[in-house]
Amino acid sequence: MLAVKHLAAGYGESQVLFDVSLEVGAGEVVTLLGRNGMGKTTTVRAVMGLLPSQGGRLLGGSVAFRGQAVAGWPAHKVARLGLGLVPEGRQIFPTLTVEENLTATARLGRWTLAEVVRLFPRLAERRRHAGANLSGGEQQMLAIGRALMTNPALLILDEATEGLAPLIRAEIWAVLARLKAEGQAILLIDKNLAAVMRLANRHVVLEKGRTVWQGDSAELARSPEVLEGYLHV
Repeated sequence: MLAVKHLAAGYGESQVLFDVSLEVGAGEVVTLLGRNGMGKTTTVRAVMGLLPSQGGRLLGGSVAFRGQAVAGWPAHKVARLGLGLVPEGRQIFPTLTVEENLTATARLGRWTLAEVVRLFPRLAERRRHAGANLSGGEQQMLAIGRALMTNPALLILDEATEGLAPLIRAEIWAVLARLKAEGQAILLIDKNLAAVMRLANRHVVLEKGRTVWQGDSAELARSPEVLEGYLHV
């Protein structure tokens, strides 16, 4: 579904990505792992066509989605192909209500307003509240719901549970497990190794803008050199 090969990118004169390769198949959950500053968010921005708006640019490599080369496409055109993003920092519309946030970018498909608030009952309770008045956890639920309302073939989450209370994190992980069971393809960034190793089919590890390891959870658990060398602080 998604194929990134030898991706290179940067901001201004600074190169951040040197050689990133990864794939996500239909129905797969794949994680993008690495310490802070290794290029995970830049990879997501490159895939989504967001680099130019962030002062960045592609320097080489390729990005293909469902066989279509999309490197260099504007973000709105990439999104229309079926990529949905839950960005780092949530970036909901603070002055819009929960319902308005959910419907602003909605597309026809399996995910409707009724289905999203059934998935996240808290959003039903806060339906008329402005986004700025939600808690951090509620804002993350809203960001996930908003992405689902675009009915994406591939859902991308950048820091899915960062800064959230334990109960909210558990709820997010349960939702992602349900989405996986329903066949939703997911590319996921998160620092909770135990949770992502339970959820994901495969993992891609980045170090200084390069893909340095790929494998499944069993292989990662048997690779202390990867855990210690690239993931543990």
